[in-house]
Amino acid sequence: MGKLTANEVKAALGRPGTYQDGDGLILKVDRRGGAAWRLRIQHQGKRSDIGLGSAKLVSLASARAKAAEARKAIREDGRDLLAEKRKSKAEAVTFREAALALHKAREHQWASSKHGGQWLATLETYAFPTLGKKPVGDITAGDIIAAIAEVWTAKPETGRRVRQRICAVLDYAHARGWRATEAPARSLAAGKGLPRQPHGRNHASMPYDELPMFLTRLRASGGVWGRLALEFTILTAARSQEVRLATWDEFDTENGLWTVPAGHMKMKREHLVPLSPQALAVLKSAMAVRLDGTDLVFPGTNGPMSDMTLLGVLRRMKEPFTAHGFRSSFRTWVAEKTSFPGEVAEAALAHQNPNEVERAYQRGAMLEKRRKLMEVWGAYCDGGGGKVIPTKQ
Repeated sequence: MGKLTANEVKAALGRPGTYQDGDGLILKVDRRGGAAWRLRIQHQGKRSDIGLGSAKLVSLASARAKAAEARKAIREDGRDLLAEKRKSKAEAVTFREAALALHKAREHQWASSKHGGQWLATLETYAFPTLGKKPVGDITAGDIIAAIAEVWTAKPETGRRVRQRICAVLDYAHARGWRATEAPARSLAAGKGLPRQPHGRNHASMPYDELPMFLTRLRASGGVWGRLALEFTILTAARSQEVRLATWDEFDTENGLWTVPAGHMKMKREHLVPLSPQALAVLKSAMAVRLDGTDLVFPGTNGPMSDMTLLGVLRRMKEPFTAHGFRSSFRTWVAEKTSFPGEVAEAALAHQNPNEVERAYQRGAMLEKRRKLMEVWGAYCDGGGGKVIPTKQ
């Protein structure tokens, strides 16, 4: 007979920890509110856990029944439940596959082919990088919040569109039997799971004259990966996605160059980023605490870091800005404090240039001008007296 009671389980849902029911059945409650039943087993001499479902959906009695069934399958039938689970997960429909299926199902409903393309492009930019490979049946409100946290406050209208389209994909997946529930719309309401959106621009970008002092505070703040990733984002004027997905093989530290692959770029074109001494110093700090088992420069808890991590760093520092807003800070600084041509700043920000000849120039001759720009920017951010001597071009 198990040790836990239904009332004890109900009370435990609000208290992070591990609760033993006996014979390998445990209840794990994390600090983010997640609660799951797990069965601890021995397989080929190794201890492993098998998930039995959310404790908010699976009752204590059902969890015990599932555990008993699993133990019987292992002991009497000789089944390898872990291998079966891995195979099942590999065969599960991913969020990206579900989105493409919905897009195709609606192909005769779009107002125009352009509208249909924009619908999918929004998901490719803001949802696929973090949700694309996840089984659509496993996606939670927390996953969605993490995926859209930055765009939700930096670009409110776009954020609302992304949320609506993600929910449409999940509802479609539910209708197709790929998901047990519809989209968790109530948990994604502004002021609940997601923060209230700003009116107007809501100080999304920090005034550039506050940046040197902010970076001094940031470097003295707690944490490691979120702090380093945010500093690197600021020093490179990159989009947060490019930083969060960055792997070590993208960097040539000897020549101070970062090659961002096309798949990580909004415009789906490879982008070269000259690295200032300050940006290289951040990479050196990240290398000093590099984790085994991942090529990510700034890893998250389980895979790539989420936008929510960077936003969390800013909120803990009582700043109302967004990580994306620092690109605007950089652009304004270039215009007001330097004499670098606008096209150099636009190239540094990887803004699309429709002219193919000019794009080739930006990759070639302009690269050295961009390197100089990023060096001046790095020195300014590092507290270069708050003064920038205009650079003649």
